[in-house]
Amino acid sequence: MTNWQSIAEKVLHGADITDLEAFHILECPNKELLSLLHSAYHIREHYFGNRVKLNMIINTKSGLCPENCGYCSQSRDSTAPIKKYRMMDKETIVQGAKNAHELQSGTYCIVASGRGPSERELNIVTAAVKEIKQQYDIRICACLGLLKPEQARKLKDAGVDRYNHNINTSENHHSSITTSHSYHDRVATVTKVKNVGISPCSGVIVGMRETKQDVIDMARALKALDADSIPINFLHAIDGTLLEGTNELNPTYCLKVLCLFRFINPSKEIRISGGREINLRSLQPLGLYPANSIFIGDYLTTRGQEGLSDHQMIEDLGFQIDYVTMDD
Repeated sequence: MTNWQSIAEKVLHGADITDLEAFHILECPNKELLSLLHSAYHIREHYFGNRVKLNMIINTKSGLCPENCGYCSQSRDSTAPIKKYRMMDKETIVQGAKNAHELQSGTYCIVASGRGPSERELNIVTAAVKEIKQQYDIRICACLGLLKPEQARKLKDAGVDRYNHNINTSENHHSSITTSHSYHDRVATVTKVKNVGISPCSGVIVGMRETKQDVIDMARALKALDADSIPINFLHAIDGTLLEGTNELNPTYCLKVLCLFRFINPSKEIRISGGREINLRSLQPLGLYPANSIFIGDYLTTRGQEGLSDHQMIEDLGFQIDYVTMDD
């Protein structure tokens, strides 16, 4: 039996786990899973106690995307029957912040489909952010695709605290998922937002026919990028997308993935994101032992768990909502 606690202690003393140890985490026998979760929690508790960060998304522009990402219902190649609409107006985005605030979400995520924002779209977002910041003590995360340096600066000046641009998968597996942009395009955008002083948020989608080595490479790549927040999505294969019918995940493996990311990125916000409801299922509460953050409400084109159910889950665990985040 692996001594997970000794590995956790090594991490807390500043050491990196080896690739062999990383594989052992992903291949942990289920009879050892509670021990692994306890050791991941030991790291999580050291940095975050029993606090849980809440994040809420608004999909301000849906579909109409020229990219060919195989997982995405908004892709140009997708035939999924989703709502398609152009950029929402400023007032609707501000109203979404009010809803997020009322649900005790510390971070409000303004998301738009597309390769990158037009000048008109950027102006709407920045105007909304300025108004939200005047009304609510809430962190703003923007997710608008690939950015130019001047666009990153404009978002920073408007008051955007964090920018999300996921690497999604490993560099090695990237061309199997999309070819309309490169892995390096994604890394470059994360670097641009860091350069202007915006907190970088970058994560992954697990379950896209990648190998375990790919999963380990993703976790290490995000450590190298020094992403402050790491959303971990578990593929919800939508009919009409290129990954339709893919079903590689089970709840215990998803928990092992969360543990892996905690061991490799010990001090970072690990967020259980899209697909948690259908992939973790009844084991969702256990995910908060390695992770310290979740999305509440709906995702981009799929439904999420009802927000008050998440509040109850956190309370039942004996954890607390970490609502005050502006000084983090």
